[in-house]
Amino acid sequence: MRIPVSVLDLAPIARGETASSSIAASVALAQRAEEHGYRRVWYAEHHNMPSIASSATSVLISHVGAHTTTIRLGAGGVMLPNHSPLTIAEQFGTLEAMYPGRIDLGLGRAPGSDQNTMYALRRNPNSADRFPQDVLELQAYLAGETRVPGVDAIPGKGSSVPLYILGSSMFGATLAAALGLPYAFASHFAPQLLEPAVAAYRREFTPSEQLSEPYVIAGVNVIAADTTDEARANHEAVKRNLAIGLFGRGQTLSDEQADQLLAQGAGTHVESMLTHTAVGTRAEVGEYLDGFLKTADADELIVAHQAPTTEARLRSVTLLAEALTGFGG
Repeated sequence: MRIPVSVLDLAPIARGETASSSIAASVALAQRAEEHGYRRVWYAEHHNMPSIASSATSVLISHVGAHTTTIRLGAGGVMLPNHSPLTIAEQFGTLEAMYPGRIDLGLGRAPGSDQNTMYALRRNPNSADRFPQDVLELQAYLAGETRVPGVDAIPGKGSSVPLYILGSSMFGATLAAALGLPYAFASHFAPQLLEPAVAAYRREFTPSEQLSEPYVIAGVNVIAADTTDEARANHEAVKRNLAIGLFGRGQTLSDEQADQLLAQGAGTHVESMLTHTAVGTRAEVGEYLDGFLKTADADELIVAHQAPTTEARLRSVTLLAEALTGFGG
C-alpha cells in the first residue's frame, strides 16, 4: 500500500434490521479491516436518524475495541458543539486508557441534527460559534495543560489523544491549518469544496506540537464486488436507501417508491453526494482510487464501504484490500 487506507463505518441500520445487528456488523467490519491491514476505523456522531446506530460514538468505539487488537479506532467525528470539552476529554481519555495507542478523536462543528433534536440535546443554537475555543480547551485537557484552573480530565489528563479537524468547507480547512492539526475532508458526501479546501489547508498550515507537516485524509465511497453488475446493483440499492433516508420522511418505502423519489428530484441530490464513489470489481475500484488520490491530494483515504448488506460490505473491504496490493503502481 502506497498510502494508509482506513474505514469510515456509518453503522447503518438496514431496513428490517435492528441496532443490535448493526453493532454486530460494526464489530465484524472492524475485524475484517484489521485482518486486511487498514489503518483505522472511524464512527460518526448522528442523532435522531433511524438508519444510523452511531449516536453514542464513544460507547461504540469501546465495544469494538474489546473485539479487536491492533487497528486504530476513533470518532469521525464527535460534533463538539453538542458536548462540553471536559466530557469529551474524559470519554476519550478513558478509551485511551483502555486501548493505549489506538484512539483518535476527530472533531466537527456541524449540528448533525434538526432544531427539535438540538433542543433535546440541550444544545445552544450558537454553540458552534465557540468551536475553535472549545477545540483548544479540549486539547489542553488531553495535554494535561488545563485552561480552566483547578479542573482536569481524569482519565484524559496527559493522554495526548491525537485530534483531527473534520470539515466540508473552507472554515475547517483554515482552522486545521491554524491549529496545526490533521484535516479530514468529508468528500464521501459533501464533495463540492474538496480541492480548494485541501489547497488552502496545505498553503496555510502552521506546524504544531502534534504535527510538523500538513496531513490530509479524504473520504471516498467504495462499492466493490466480484462482478461489475453486482457492484452496480449494490450502487442502485445504496441510492434508494439514501433517497428514503433523506426524503422519505420516516416512512417505510418499497424499492419502486424509492425509485420514484429518485426520479422526482432526489436523484440529483443523491448523485451529488456520491460524486466520489468507486463502483466495480477489485481492479476497477483500485484504478478509481488511484485517480481520486491525485484529485484529493490526500495523504490517507478513508473509505465508506457503501453496500446495502453486511455481507456485501465485508466483501468490499476484502476486495479493496486485495486491490491495494498494486495500488498506484
